[in-house]
Amino acid sequence: MFPPEFERSVSAEPDAAELLAALDGEAVTSVRYNPFKLAAMPAEAADRVPWNRYGAYLGKRPVFTLDPAMHSGAYYVQEASSQFVEFLLRSAFGGELGRVRILDLCAAPGGKATLYSTLAGPEGLVVANEVIRARAGVLADNVKRWGVGNVAVTCNEPRDLAAYRHWFDVLAVDAPCSGEGMFRKNREARVEWSPAHVEMCAARQRKILAEAWDALRPGGVLIYSTCTFNRRENEDNVAWLAENFAVDPVDIEVPSEWGVECGEVGGIATFRFWPHRVRGEGFFAAVMSKAEGRVKLETPRARREPLAELNRPESRPLAEWVATPEAMKFARAGDNCYGYYRPVCRDVAALAGGLNVIYSGVCLGQVFGGKLRPDHALALFHGLAPGGYSVTELTREEALDYLRKREFGAETLGRLAEGLNLLTRGGLPVGWTKRIGHRSNTMLPNSFRIVNL
Repeated sequence: MFPPEFERSVSAEPDAAELLAALDGEAVTSVRYNPFKLAAMPAEAADRVPWNRYGAYLGKRPVFTLDPAMHSGAYYVQEASSQFVEFLLRSAFGGELGRVRILDLCAAPGGKATLYSTLAGPEGLVVANEVIRARAGVLADNVKRWGVGNVAVTCNEPRDLAAYRHWFDVLAVDAPCSGEGMFRKNREARVEWSPAHVEMCAARQRKILAEAWDALRPGGVLIYSTCTFNRRENEDNVAWLAENFAVDPVDIEVPSEWGVECGEVGGIATFRFWPHRVRGEGFFAAVMSKAEGRVKLETPRARREPLAELNRPESRPLAEWVATPEAMKFARAGDNCYGYYRPVCRDVAALAGGLNVIYSGVCLGQVFGGKLRPDHALALFHGLAPGGYSVTELTREEALDYLRKREFGAETLGRLAEGLNLLTRGGLPVGWTKRIGHRSNTMLPNSFRIVNL
């Protein structure tokens, strides 16, 4: 059953009956693969998501938690319609993005942040922000799993990010919304829906956009998206943007066979995904650019210096753990050492001086007596170098035992080399363990542990 007010709100659509029937049907399952960890798309990726180079539909929904490849960051379980933002960004930039700074303002749990991480590559930087601390922690773990090493996870209000005036080439606002497009996947969203909730969401979305606007540079691209159907949160907010801010249109050509409804509000291109017309959930997106103008990039005065760049001797025990040490800089924050791609190290330091950065780059671990005790994030980093550890391939059940933090049996223990082992499954990293005689010390953080399955 749907809320009566919702049924009335969509009744004006010419195919409202088909929409409601689709929302009562079975949800589509899709994933997005990680090209930094997979040399080629898996065989099961034959049924491709047309608007994303790495997206694929699955015939049925497996228990993803029991797939070690997911824990290794080989893929992300992401709804197909929302993967459209890759097509939007690549189209807006005429192909590859180059060296860009992307601000993903409402980033948890990390589907779009990891997508932007793939697009930005080693030359770019993604700032993935989440205002709720617990959700920011989940976001950071998903960034670690993805393992590209070009993301800074922050936990700040939008106005804090706007203090970095004209800093970002892309502002992505996947706004908290009333969730009508998720009625098929999430039945609880139906219970939470109300006209008052729609109005509250629309007002909150405008507040977020207004507070964050100054962070985008002139000529930069804004992608605004929601997972809802109503005009109040979608077209009306785009019209409000066009009326109150200096925006320019961005030309995007979408193949008609995709089934995406293309529109325009105030000259700004809009895109609607209806679950009875596309293989995906309900989704709305709009893309525009900030009008050109002569401005000065502004970085707030640092309130602190939590990121201390390391000199060459200090970096030596770290450099041997990454495949391309010449492409990276190393720094210390608290007790941990981190690696950063050279083009963005200063950017991350500038962010850390004024924002609550809870994770950035790739955490390498802690140095004791000139030797590194590697962090779990380093095991998942795509640029991990072979070297001071053994590699032990596990069966699926052994990998799941590790991810549950269970003791290894004698047979598994006997295959481990003495000392540090990188555990893999199907050639993909699972994590570290250290064998000491007849026991092994699992180095898996509790937040990555499988519980109750």
